[in-house]
Amino acid sequence: MKKSFIWLIHLLYWALFISLLMMFFALMASIPGFEKISGGRIKGFYFWIRIMTGFAVIPALISFYSFYSFLFHRFLSRKKFISFLTAGIFVSILAAVMGALAESTPFLFGPGYLFGDGYNSAVSIIFIMSIGAFINGMIGAVLKGFITWYNDIKLKEDLLKKNYEMELNLIKSQVNPHFLFNTLNNIDVLIEKDKDKASLYFKKLSEILRFMLYETKTEKIPITKELSYIEKYIDLQMLRNSNPAFADYKIKGDPGNRMTEPMLFIPFIENAFKHADNKKLVHAILVRFDFTGRDIVFECSNNYTANKPKENDSFGLGNDLIEKRLSLLYPQNHQLTITKDNNRYTVNLIIQDKHDLHNR
Repeated sequence: MKKSFIWLIHLLYWALFISLLMMFFALMASIPGFEKISGGRIKGFYFWIRIMTGFAVIPALISFYSFYSFLFHRFLSRKKFISFLTAGIFVSILAAVMGALAESTPFLFGPGYLFGDGYNSAVSIIFIMSIGAFINGMIGAVLKGFITWYNDIKLKEDLLKKNYEMELNLIKSQVNPHFLFNTLNNIDVLIEKDKDKASLYFKKLSEILRFMLYETKTEKIPITKELSYIEKYIDLQMLRNSNPAFADYKIKGDPGNRMTEPMLFIPFIENAFKHADNKKLVHAILVRFDFTGRDIVFECSNNYTANKPKENDSFGLGNDLIEKRLSLLYPQNHQLTITKDNNRYTVNLIIQDKHDLHNR
């Protein structure tokens, strides 16, 4: 949702709030004898504005934006309902106290105006003001929830619209013409030297294509299938490299029955092979999976040359699209960190444990 539209919603709400206060004034003014008691309609209107400033407006503003800006994200969005209500009541009482203090300033009515009858008067007035503040706060939380819901729906719609583009990019990213051409070329050369080995690599290429054509159609697959695909992909990439220690791929722990989205990790690995430029370096590319804990921990790093001119390559999945995909699949349940240090490009991705990681 555009910021300008959000601002418009806020302005409309406060315009409605002020209009309601004016309606109450109109009702008060319609009471016989009101003008005589208040000293006239103009003086009565001025008195109404002054008393509503501290009694209603200030508590409403404090409570509304406390709920809107802090309490919703801190508690309600995380389904901590009891904590949300407790904090909301505290904020509402605090907002009422702030309004009462403002009402007691010389600018409005001065000390003792609201609490002229002592303790009992103070408690009852603060209680009424707190209810009003709490209602405004809840409206602020509902409004924030609506905006958040709308933004999530809009993000999902945008990503769904890019679904075909994403699938094409994923395919191009992994089995682009350059990769296929080079792999088939290398297998063809290998046939003359070692037919059995060439047959093995040709089978791996066939399995990669089968995986992409059939396995990626479902929302989730066992992560063991994803790991098997990654291993075959790295093997085929290494077929093009005479340095057997160029890439190092290791899995720590047991992936068990964890599930994952197809081709979630491969874009990072493909980018590592594309940008690792020192083919003679030992462990120029490192790919690690750690399943020892409840979370899935993935790391992929590669060497690169700083200030190297960018290649004009239309293939590959951009980081922006990858991050959007992760945000949609694992909202508030993943941590992606990308660092560049000492000519080393490192991607750390942690997918936090959720129930559906272990459901088939």
